[in-house]
Amino acid sequence: MTLQHLSRLSALALAIFCTGAIAQSTTPTAAQKWPVKPIKWIIPYTPGGITDNATRMVLQKVQEQTGWAIVVENKPGANSLLGADIAAKSPADGYTFLTVIAAHAANATLYAGRMPYDPVKSFAPVSLVGIAPLIMTASNAFPAKDVKDLIAFAKANPDKVSFGSSGIGAAAHLTTELFKQTTGVNMLHVPYKGTAPAVQDLMGGSIQILVDTPSALMPLVRGGKIRALGMFSAKRLPSVPEVATLAEAGGPALEASTWVMFLAPAGVPRDLVNRLAAETAKAVASPELKARFEALGIEPVGNSPEQAARFLDDEIAKWAKVIAAAGVKAE
Repeated sequence: MTLQHLSRLSALALAIFCTGAIAQSTTPTAAQKWPVKPIKWIIPYTPGGITDNATRMVLQKVQEQTGWAIVVENKPGANSLLGADIAAKSPADGYTFLTVIAAHAANATLYAGRMPYDPVKSFAPVSLVGIAPLIMTASNAFPAKDVKDLIAFAKANPDKVSFGSSGIGAAAHLTTELFKQTTGVNMLHVPYKGTAPAVQDLMGGSIQILVDTPSALMPLVRGGKIRALGMFSAKRLPSVPEVATLAEAGGPALEASTWVMFLAPAGVPRDLVNRLAAETAKAVASPELKARFEALGIEPVGNSPEQAARFLDDEIAKWAKVIAAAGVKAE
């Protein structure tokens, strides 16, 4: 073989290599091609609540930003376990996602070993969307006018004060248990199937105390039907500046909230999770969503998968201690 032939072969080999390299470098990644069909989004609660509203607000903004098609499905049942189970068992292909709230962190302890999925290992956190500090309210007939009065009255009348919640293991329930443990008061828990019946009994005086979200309770406070005692937050919320924090109202400096987090089934490619997290953070940071979240008493977050995972781990550990100390048992 002559040197001329070798040169020609070398040039041909180089051309083939370069063509392959260029083709490889321009081949779209999974995230660049995704999504090629509608994304299914599971909300394990009924329509119309703070979880449903916040999720739909963010997803609508994400669709405007990206042009993606996202189909929301409400799958309530079994304290959110039904919808979460569907998501956990869905293919890890980036076409099914899930919204969870603080109850998800409590379920990890309350239903440990009894769930058809693992609340931690079965999912990959995408982004913490927002945090909604909880508010403590009282019946108008209850003599305590602030948190300091409540603590004094409850200590003088052990087990004579009853508090409601939207259900065993709900953020409202565990937050009140945390309040009891911190202040050393005894109050009786009356669980309900949702916030609405608990509110009715609070207004009627059948229970004296109820903790829940500002969006659920502040319209009644402002209407004079119940009384606000304090907010479980470090500072007053812009949407309800007239309500003092627990510390300002003479109680402990406790912070507790419900929150909204996006999860993916475990195993979804990391680049897809990162891309969705980035679009979520962009949507949450928009002036439009910030204003709408503020009206609901939600502090917008929008963070990375790593930050969301750390937050979830901390919440699971926090509520596990409260559940153990209070001896809370799932229904």
